[in-house]
Amino acid sequence: MDFSAENMMLAGSILLIASIIANKASFKLGIPTLILFLAIGMLAGSEGIGKIYFNDPHLAEILGVLALNFILFSGGLDTKWESVKPVVWKGVALSTIGVLLTATVVGLFAYYILDFTILEGLLLGSIVSATDAAAVFSILRTKNIALKGSLRHVLELESGSNDPMAYILTISLTYLVTHNDASITMLILRFVQQMVIGGLAGILLGKGIVFVINKIKLDIDGLYPVLVMALIFFTYSFTDVIGGNGFLAVYLAAMVMGSSNFIHKKSIIRFYDGQAWLMQIVMFLTLGLLVFPSKILPIIGPGLLISAVLIFVARPIAVFLSLSFFKMRSRDKLFISWVGLRGAVPIVFATYPLIAGIDKAGVIFNLVFFISVTSVMLQGSMLHWVADWLRVTVPKKAKRITALDHELYDTIQSEFVEVILPGNSIAVGKAIVKLRLPKPALIVLIVRDGKYIQPNGSTILEEGDKLLMLANNKELLNDIYQTLGV
Repeated sequence: MDFSAENMMLAGSILLIASIIANKASFKLGIPTLILFLAIGMLAGSEGIGKIYFNDPHLAEILGVLALNFILFSGGLDTKWESVKPVVWKGVALSTIGVLLTATVVGLFAYYILDFTILEGLLLGSIVSATDAAAVFSILRTKNIALKGSLRHVLELESGSNDPMAYILTISLTYLVTHNDASITMLILRFVQQMVIGGLAGILLGKGIVFVINKIKLDIDGLYPVLVMALIFFTYSFTDVIGGNGFLAVYLAAMVMGSSNFIHKKSIIRFYDGQAWLMQIVMFLTLGLLVFPSKILPIIGPGLLISAVLIFVARPIAVFLSLSFFKMRSRDKLFISWVGLRGAVPIVFATYPLIAGIDKAGVIFNLVFFISVTSVMLQGSMLHWVADWLRVTVPKKAKRITALDHELYDTIQSEFVEVILPGNSIAVGKAIVKLRLPKPALIVLIVRDGKYIQPNGSTILEEGDKLLMLANNKELLNDIYQTLGV
């Protein structure tokens, strides 16, 4: 293909349209969307029907870093501090100890079955050690999985905060492989420095971004998302310049923003949710183009073995040991073990050994690609079944509504719940006034036979009614359920 501006725009638009259509089709087919994005990229590549030749790991790394900034920022905006505060140490344990344990187990196994040195094996383990924020965020949302308790917050906090740990391990081990005289003590000190500076910079810059947005008073509303974009890139690059971890800084800055009030918050959250999806598509398409399927075939055998060890051995060991300090049910730990999805981020990290010129870099990249695809295909497609089997999902008849479902609730501190009245409910056939609901509780809306009903005291409740209810606090929810006989 002639890489003129017109041809590039034509090819890019076709790939984006195909990816968006594939996203819609994935809901009906039950195939994780991210896999379809990769497949489209591979079909468009030099060994596919598109015959687009792309073999530039450095460009793929740059695009991956840009995309990851958007994805982490969008995920951080949706992660409220009030929600993750009770589970923050669980998330920290998983994103540090868990990543290190996963990297070690996978690395030792790779060293045992492959013609790798111990450092090359640990490098492979480090690259696939972190769960992928894009994969976890998108699959939890698209599958509409409502989890009990704080499980969702633990998973989102872990997936958003463990990339910095995996990144530092990958960079450090890449340096160790290429520099035999490197000091491990120096690398440990560098790790501590990056995490501390990255954390502080993220919190401070997040507060600074909120202050700037609220005070700048731009005349054109459409410039606010542009300003935020510039501040995201500044947060990442400035933190990196001063010796911190930019990924951690972006995620924490977004969390600070998500927990604060600022101008055009709802529209900015919606804008960056769309941008995160665009970046996921671009990242997976690019990585699909970068892969040569013919080079994947020779590593399928060891790839399957390493994937099995990662999913069924390394991840459970990491989760159970990391969370052994906390009181949690075994079924919750098992579910967290299963939601150890690998996606595009490990593939992006696998470009670092390619750029560094490591001898086994090609094998490592192909293995990482195969492991990531296997993880998303197996774990992603079975996520809702595993959640139902372990009974960690909220029953459909009483599903709490999240801010993602109704942006109106962003700044409301009360609890909204959606209750579907079963036939055996004691409320069926009664007028609302006779229910004696707890005083601060209120039925805001009734959905019956596809129609919306504004309730009043004389409204008679019927079987199958979907009630949208408002309660001042979580403690009232059990009283509401008892009153309705749900």
